[in-house]
Amino acid sequence: MTEILETTKKNLLKAAEAIRQNGLVAFPTETVYGLGGCAFSEKAIVKIFEVKKRPRFDPLIVHIAEKDDYKLLCSTIPSTAEKLIEAFCPGPLTLVLPKREKVPDIVTSGLDTVAVRMPSHPIALQLIQYSKCPIAAPSANRFGHVSPTRAEDVLSDLGDSVDFILDGGPTLVGVESTVVFVTEEEIILLRPGGIPIEDIEKVIGRVNIKRKMSKLLSPGLTKKHYSPKTPLYIYEGNLEELVKINRDDYALLTPAPLLVNDITIYPLSQAGDVKEIAANLFHQLRKLERMDYRAIIAIPVKQSGLGHAVMDRLIRASTGTVKIENQKFVFIDR
Repeated sequence: MTEILETTKKNLLKAAEAIRQNGLVAFPTETVYGLGGCAFSEKAIVKIFEVKKRPRFDPLIVHIAEKDDYKLLCSTIPSTAEKLIEAFCPGPLTLVLPKREKVPDIVTSGLDTVAVRMPSHPIALQLIQYSKCPIAAPSANRFGHVSPTRAEDVLSDLGDSVDFILDGGPTLVGVESTVVFVTEEEIILLRPGGIPIEDIEKVIGRVNIKRKMSKLLSPGLTKKHYSPKTPLYIYEGNLEELVKINRDDYALLTPAPLLVNDITIYPLSQAGDVKEIAANLFHQLRKLERMDYRAIIAIPVKQSGLGHAVMDRLIRASTGTVKIENQKFVFIDR
C-alpha cells in the first residue's frame, strides 16, 4: 500500500523526482486532491487514465506554477482570459484555451484546446516547481466516485496504484475549480466551481452557460459523476412534509441543522454557510456511503455563489429525485 507522506521538502523533492520519471503522485490543491503526472509524458498520462479507470474521451486539467506557463501550453490567450488570469490566478479557476502542439493529444482527448489552471495551494505549487514541468491532474479517485478532499480518501480509492500521496490535510474549497471556455468572441461556463460565476462576471461581463455540447471540453461534465456508493436522491418538496416522515434507514443531508422526527440529520454547516457546505460536501458523502443507509436524501442548496457548484455536484452525484406522497417517500430515478 502506498505510503502517505508528510509534506516536507525532502518528500516533495522525492515526489517531484517520481513525476520526472513518469510516475504518479497524489497531492493536495485548494479544491480537491489531484492525481498528477508530467503533462508532456504520454506514458504518465496513460497511467492516469488506467489508474482512475477514466474514459479517454474525458480531458485532463493541466496545472502550472507560474502565470507565464499559460503561454507554454496555449497558442493564443484572448484579452478576456488575461483579465481572468490577473483576477483569479492562482486559484480555483480553469481556462480552456487553444493548445500548443507540444501538449499531447491524450491530455486533451484529441481536442485542439487544453484546460489549464494555476492552483493556489502552496504544496501543489511547490510540487510543480520541483518537478520542472506542468502537471496533468484529475481528481485522485476512481472515475465517477466522490472526489477526495483528504489524503486518506486517495488511499482508499487508489491504494498502491500511486507512487506517493502527499498529505496536506483537508482541502479548503472542497469542490473542483470553475471551468470556462474562452475565445475573443465569448466566454462559456462549462463547470461551476470554486470561483462563483457572479465574481467572474464582475471582471469580464456576461458569461454564457453551455448546457449541451457535442464533445466534452473539460472534466466534470459527464451526466453521472461524484457519486457515493449509496444512492443519493435530491429532495423535491417542502420541509413541512419532510418532518412528518419516520424513517431511520435514510440519511438526510442538509445545508444546515433541521428539526425532524426520526430521520438522522447530517448538516453540512451549522450556520448554513455556503463555503462550509462546499468544503464539507464530499467528505460527508464519503462518510455516509460507509454507513448502512438505504439512500441519502439531499436537501437542495440555494443556487447563488458557491451554491451553483454544490448543486451541480449533488445533481451529478444523484440517482434521481424523491418526493413525499401520503407520508411516504417516492423515488424517481433519472
